[in-house]
Amino acid sequence: MADSIFEAYNKCKKELLEFGVEDCVFEAKQIIKHITGYSNAQILSHYNDKLTQFQQNNLIAIMKQRRIRYPLQYIIGKWSFFGREFSVGPGVLIPRADTELLVETALGLIKDIENPEIIDLCAGTGCIGISLGLERADSSVTLVEKYPEAARYSAKNIADNKAFNVTLLNGDVLLGDGSDKKYDLIVSNPPYITDSDMKKLQPEVEFEPETALKGGDDGCDFYRAIIKNYLPTLKKGGHIVFEVGIGEASSVAELLKSAGFSNVGVKKDYGEIDRVVFGTLD
Repeated sequence: MADSIFEAYNKCKKELLEFGVEDCVFEAKQIIKHITGYSNAQILSHYNDKLTQFQQNNLIAIMKQRRIRYPLQYIIGKWSFFGREFSVGPGVLIPRADTELLVETALGLIKDIENPEIIDLCAGTGCIGISLGLERADSSVTLVEKYPEAARYSAKNIADNKAFNVTLLNGDVLLGDGSDKKYDLIVSNPPYITDSDMKKLQPEVEFEPETALKGGDDGCDFYRAIIKNYLPTLKKGGHIVFEVGIGEASSVAELLKSAGFSNVGVKKDYGEIDRVVFGTLD
């Protein structure tokens, strides 16, 4: 006999906890919403309803995947970022809530610039550049992504979010590939995990592409390359904004200062970790 929605939620929560999933309450809710198609409010009003056989089978399949810590975001196929849905899957980095700080910081820096030209490097899902483009309808945004697997998600997310002012380019940031425009803002959440920390990742992260994670011996390979290769594309008075890994903010701030940036600053994420570094080109 099939479980009720309430019974399924409780079993799901218990199993996730046994699997070692920290946020088992949040995940259980997301899984139940996914298999039923219900909102939070609908779940509350239908919690005694029995799952259909299809829903029950779907739940069993999802829990088998979560047992091996396959990412919930890949299972669902989309994830929320800055109030919008973005398609995700194998081959692309999953959007994180902390990265919303990068978007907030960028929007603050360009608030007084009319028709800003923006470039998002190592774009992945495109969630950063697309969010900026939709928040600033007068902007023109270029996404640069090297890998076809990730670029497919960028293209889909541009279309699904109707981000008509966002363009996708294939390019290798380490080589300086990309547009030859001049920009008011360079924004990037590049690979930044150090070689040593790559060995200590959460089980779920091991399913994400290594190319979107690995930032070299000190985690700063991409910051150095972006500053070197894209500095000529930044307008005088233009801004650069990076997401950085734990313990990397001071090193990245020094890289910006050495390259001639002023007003270099650091912002902490919701976990009080130095997460965003920014500067202005004199």
